[in-house]
Amino acid sequence: MKKITLLCIVIAITTSSFIISDIANKTDIQETSTLEKIANAHGFQNWDNVSEIKFTFNVDRDTTHFERSWIWETDHNDITAITADKTLRYNWSNMDSTAYKTNGSFINDKYWLLTPYQLIWDSDNISHTHHVSSTAPISKKTMQKLTIVYGSEGGYTPGDAYDFYFGDDYIIKEWVFRKGNQPQPSMTTTFEDYREISGLKIPTMHKNAEGSFKLYFTGLDVKTK
Repeated sequence: MKKITLLCIVIAITTSSFIISDIANKTDIQETSTLEKIANAHGFQNWDNVSEIKFTFNVDRDTTHFERSWIWETDHNDITAITADKTLRYNWSNMDSTAYKTNGSFINDKYWLLTPYQLIWDSDNISHTHHVSSTAPISKKTMQKLTIVYGSEGGYTPGDAYDFYFGDDYIIKEWVFRKGNQPQPSMTTTFEDYREISGLKIPTMHKNAEGSFKLYFTGLDVKTK
């Protein structure tokens, strides 16, 4: 979710913690490289070739199902929102109150679809730390961990935090969302069923540990220039 204010977090660095912080100038390049490596492992270097992306955002929770579809014409940021009862087309540069409310849903769904790319798009508005060894919450496997925290003002959900768990290939396997940077997880899911399309590597399935919650994408289509 797009944020407009940078929040800095001071992290104590010790030889035993294996924490790398971007607060010190000498580690800033290293942390930026981590963000880029994760994004590029998911095909971010090919994003400039994209002119349009279509997708349907689906959520299955126990016995209920919800879905909505989007068309994003990336060159001019024209958005088409499609639900069961209406279709709305708007542009980011000129949103009325209805479009602004709808855009909050688009920002959410786009974030789930293109999570690794948000690390670059939002890099000026987040603080982040990198643990080279941490236990993933669902699989319990040892992975690397990147934590990002958004600014405390502006945007749709300011101050939120995310913990990304990934392997040496920099492909995200799990994540934790922590609303308002609270210590307790607000949501924890997997990143599964990766699909590669037009050079983009996109996870199309997210599940919680119990399997009672599934967030997934269908109708994925990418047009290139």
